[in-house]
Amino acid sequence: MASSPLRARRSPRAVPAVLLTAGALLLAGCSTGPAGSGSAGGSGSAAEGATGEFPRTVEHVYGETTIEQAPERVATVSWVNHDVATALGVVPVGVPTTDFGANEAGSTDWFDAALEESGAEAPRTYSETDGINFEAIAALDPDVILGAYSGLTREDYDKLSEIAPVVAYPEDAVAYGTSWQDSTELIGQALGREERAREVVEDVEQQIAETAEQYPELEGTSFVYGTLDPSAADPIIAYTEVDNRPKLLTSLGMAQAEAVTGAAEGKEDEFYVTWSPENADDLVSDVFVSWAAGEDVREDIESDPLLSSIPAVADDALVLQTDEQEVLSVSAASPLSIPWALENVVPDIAEAARTAGGE
Repeated sequence: MASSPLRARRSPRAVPAVLLTAGALLLAGCSTGPAGSGSAGGSGSAAEGATGEFPRTVEHVYGETTIEQAPERVATVSWVNHDVATALGVVPVGVPTTDFGANEAGSTDWFDAALEESGAEAPRTYSETDGINFEAIAALDPDVILGAYSGLTREDYDKLSEIAPVVAYPEDAVAYGTSWQDSTELIGQALGREERAREVVEDVEQQIAETAEQYPELEGTSFVYGTLDPSAADPIIAYTEVDNRPKLLTSLGMAQAEAVTGAAEGKEDEFYVTWSPENADDLVSDVFVSWAAGEDVREDIESDPLLSSIPAVADDALVLQTDEQEVLSVSAASPLSIPWALENVVPDIAEAARTAGGE
């Protein structure tokens, strides 16, 4: 498979897989519904809920896929796709397990809430730690396999296509770079639920707009969304506009730091840039949002002579996320996870924005 936007990194703290990057160990088991569930999912009324006509052809990075009739048995790979299908009224029969960012039930709060509301059975789950689980997916006898948000390789796509029609990521997107809006639109096409997809996108975008109004201090506030850890191989990483994290903050009215924008020029297919600690004080922004394995990393950052010179760190405007589910809700953004993130992630960022503004 292609490299994932969450990577495995081992530091002296034995940090689990968390960081977005290319060319590193794939963390492919970070996805959907209740891990270990033995029951098969499916809404039972999937075909009845479709408003589009079939057969239909869906375009993606590997060409075209024809879907003969409204799918009832949906399987997914990677992240996001299961959330989107469920938001559109089709609970998958099979999804990858949640190996990072899971709640105590081995799922996510947002998926569990949508599943309960749907009244459907929980999907079966399969591990993707070692790559696509072709055998488990084939055993589900799916009508379609969704990978609108994924890093499916041509080899993956061809092998999955022997099982069922496959929807890969859009031609104009990079692997793991499909926006949640485009994922929703593409999966809506595959399921014959374009109208519902438009409604879902409009609803979530309205919630984003309302959150922006709730926190006016975010408007125009510059940010770096990345990772800081003095003990890591790359002590400073900043995510580019390709990544879901900066995408969410810019949708709230914030502005990507000019330093990151400049460093990302000519790297339109890359999710992140590394930054030399020796030039840490040049990484200027009002707010810096980072992930860490534990709160103790904050002390390490603030006591580090180089990382502590980052303006947002020096100004006490560092947001250090230590909750894996918070990280997942934004890094693998979906129509289900974003409303959760607006409630659980954004308030801390807004508080840092107020601090940066002298409040």
